[in-house]
Amino acid sequence: MTIQEYMTGLGQAARAASRVLAAADTHTKNAALMAIASALEAARPALIAANEQDLARGRDNGLEAALLDRLELNDKGISSMIEGLRQVASLADPIGAITDLNFRPSGIQVGKMRVPLGVIGIIYESRPNVTIDAASLCLKSGNAAILRGGSEAIDSNRAIAACIAQGLNAVGLPAAAVQVVDTTDRAAVGALITMPDYVDVIVPRGGRSLIERISREARVPVIKHLDGICHVYIDAKADLEKAFAIALNAKTHRYGVCNAMETLLVAQTVAEAVLPRLADAYAQKGVELRGCQATQAFLPSVHLATEEDWSTEYLAPVLSIKVVAGIDEAIAHINTYSSAHTDAIVTEDYSLARRFLREVDSASVMVNASTRFADGFEYGLGAEIGISTDKIHARGPVGLEGLTSQKWVVLGDGHIRQ
Repeated sequence: MTIQEYMTGLGQAARAASRVLAAADTHTKNAALMAIASALEAARPALIAANEQDLARGRDNGLEAALLDRLELNDKGISSMIEGLRQVASLADPIGAITDLNFRPSGIQVGKMRVPLGVIGIIYESRPNVTIDAASLCLKSGNAAILRGGSEAIDSNRAIAACIAQGLNAVGLPAAAVQVVDTTDRAAVGALITMPDYVDVIVPRGGRSLIERISREARVPVIKHLDGICHVYIDAKADLEKAFAIALNAKTHRYGVCNAMETLLVAQTVAEAVLPRLADAYAQKGVELRGCQATQAFLPSVHLATEEDWSTEYLAPVLSIKVVAGIDEAIAHINTYSSAHTDAIVTEDYSLARRFLREVDSASVMVNASTRFADGFEYGLGAEIGISTDKIHARGPVGLEGLTSQKWVVLGDGHIRQ
């Protein structure tokens, strides 16, 4: 069997399963999620053993530290996946909800009903937890899923797929409702993104080169973000204790994630008070600092930042710093260099905070909070299938509602158009 034949088979099975899922009631979908959670709980040793095989292979192949961090699935990670499943099960089911139902002058009622997208293809690298995040959200929103994880996580994903199949079987839903592509051949990606007869939307999660390729070659709609160039702006009216905690957490909580801060902006009037203390804290964490000339006046030992630094997603212990005159320059810098992912302001001035929220053109805009909160789980979505920086349909962390569409519904009683 060729890769194209194999992927076509997955697509056909997914399309058939999507029709079953679209008709499934909330109880059945929730029961499937809880059954998968139970299967994961019972399979903890097998999951960790499978992940250890992936990690060992990754180390042997020279996988970067950031990717190894994303690949690791420990006991805490399994608990997080289980909690995510339970949280998604507890969320309201959006499918079938009718809104905006109004009478028209003709006597008919017109409204909108929320419906599944159909079949969703998810392409991702490293993180095996994405397999559960994607499966749970697709199931609850009535969509079939075809999941293509990275070759570096193949053993982990196979072990997780077995738990998903067990859970689906327990409640009588088709196994094809969630299919994990069981090949590391890269041709599978090319096939998946060019099957409009069987796939309704593609969600890529991975490096820029992967997402650029999918955006360029896909023949179905893509929900995506390319980079996570996130900013924190410390305003002249910031509480400096809050600013210190937020700026440290946003950069050093985890490095290889898309919602980590990559550029710190500091108002000139507070730079002398905040930068030396932050620099000491970053030094203790091993973070390399690159700053503008004004930054070097306060921190002489930092490297001079280049134009390229302002538009770089490091995914590493590296941070660029720019001293700005105030909020006008901060907003201008963010809207020029941000990837429209997540940007934050630290200030006690309510008017400036509201202005920042209005004028910063990003998917998530925050006041007095770390950019690390830009996450579906933290937003109460249960999990996320990805983050979108597009402006059509879904934007920001994509949860249940982002995996649905709406169709018009018309209610009449023998009405005819005159």
